[in-house]
This record gives sequence, structure tokens and C-alpha cells, in this order.
Amino acid sequence: MTFHFITLFPHAFDSYLGESILKRAIEDKKIKVKFYNPRDFAENKHDRIDRKPYGGGPGMVIQAEPVIRAIEKALMTAGYRVEGKGYRRIKSSKKLNPKTYTLNPVIVWLSPSGKQFTNEYAKKVAGKFVDIIIICGRYEGIDARVKKVFKVEELSVGPFVLTGGELPAMLMIDVISRQIPGILGDFNSLEESRVASPDVYTRPVIFKFKGKNFRVPKILLSGHAAKIKEWKESKIKTKPNK
Repeated sequence: MTFHFITLFPHAFDSYLGESILKRAIEDKKIKVKFYNPRDFAENKHDRIDRKPYGGGPGMVIQAEPVIRAIEKALMTAGYRVEGKGYRRIKSSKKLNPKTYTLNPVIVWLSPSGKQFTNEYAKKVAGKFVDIIIICGRYEGIDARVKKVFKVEELSVGPFVLTGGELPAMLMIDVISRQIPGILGDFNSLEESRVASPDVYTRPVIFKFKGKNFRVPKILLSGHAAKIKEWKESKIKTKPNK
């Protein structure tokens, strides 16, 4: 699966993608990550892509044209041809089963007013699409006419407003990648696919801090699988979306 990010700040992703599981996934070519900066598609000598909003208000709005050209570049890189509001894949792969995968990209428009992003959505995307384009807004947002040019899915990662779409985009690549077989090594590591308590323990069985003993719950040392499962279930206050 390839993640295509439309962002003014591609280096914001460096640290997170350069560590741990996602770094290994990229190195092992289980996922690919590509960036497209709208500034590279500006048509002025200063690479300016922001202007004052019509109708008044504070801040600046990212112009539609550079973002549209960045999305077109992402589509072409992925092997698609834009046809109206749709796309046609012009690079085929014998490895892709059209009965399993949708040979079209999904374009995500990150917005506080969008539909809630969930594990269920991540699982659907990971099992169905080979390309996902994620548009990261900044400032007061992106000119809404981009949504008239392309069919997009407006998504939100929570009931709050951030200064940009880069953090939500990193959250999305993490959640979606975990659903791809081989990324976690052991697919049973998916907490949402098993009974996983929010409270976990490891060695030593007892440690002392400021004169007080802190112990692992006895049930976890019992070896009684059914009772341990029951204990874990009792600790789950809210089950994650499946």
C-alpha cells in the first residue's frame, strides 16, 4: 500500500516515520510513503500558495490550484489518469486481484467537521485500496473548490481542532498500517482483534517503592486461561471499534 501525503511540511513526518514499526515497514517495502508539497506546484516566483479569504476573517487560505496540481501528480505517480471526477488506472499489476482490491485511490480530506476516523475504516482501507491520498490542511484551510474537482472523503480524527493536518495524517498511517498483514509481525498483536486489557504487567512479580510493595495481580500468575480472560474483560471500559 502506498500513502501519498499532500502537505506543506513533509519534514514534519521524518521523526515518526523514521522510528520503530513504521520505519521497518517502509524498509521492508510493506508500505510506501510519498510526499507532494503544493509549494512545488505554485506558479509564481516566490512559491506563494496562500491568500486572504473572501468574505473576510483572520488568517490565510491555501489556494486551490497548487493543491489540485499536487493531487494530480500523486495520481499520476500512482499510475492513474484523471477522468472527470473519477480515475482510471493505467498501470496494471498482475499481483492485484480486482475482486479483492479497488483499483482506484481513496482521497482523504482531513477536516474537524469530517466523519470520524475509526479502526473499522482503517481495516476497510487496508483490505481494499492500494493507494491512499491524504490532504493535510494548514492555516485557515484549503480552498473548498478542490472538493469540487476531486471526489474526497472528509475525515476527522477527533472532536478538536489542530494547527495542521500532519498529526492526523501520521495517526492515520499508523492505524491503517497496523491492519496490513506482516506490519506487526504477529497479527495477533492487534488489540482490537482479541481481549486486551488496558492494564498490563511484567517482571518482577513484586517491586518496592518508597516502602510499599507493588504486586502483579495473582490471577495473572495462576495460569487459568478462562479466569485470566474474564479478568481482562472486566478491565475493558470501552471496547475499541472493530
